[in-house]
Amino acid sequence: AESSTGTWTTVWTDGLTSLDRYKGRCYGLEPVPGEDNQYIAYVAYPLDLFEEGSVTNMFTSIVGNVFGFKALRALRLEDLRIPTAYVKTFEGPPHGIQ
Repeated sequence: AESSTGTWTTVWTDGLTSLDRYKGRCYGLEPVPGEDNQYIAYVAYPLDLFEEGSVTNMFTSIVGNVFGFKALRALRLEDLRIPTAYVKTFEGPPHGIQ
């Protein structure tokens, strides 16, 4: 939840709306073959969490705080799959390819 709706601090806005539709979900967890205490986590995020057409917003949401967790000794993003519906919101570079 940290990379979608979670926080370590109680904030006054917590009770204003249900955040369930915005939460990231871990839908799979597999041990890394031959490695102790290492796992591959499969995480999905709802598109409503991201601003349309914003690579910065998407990556900040996905990898921002999570990579700063002191509880994690190592973390690596292995793969990223972006749904076609979200890809279509990107208009490309504002000044063309240079």
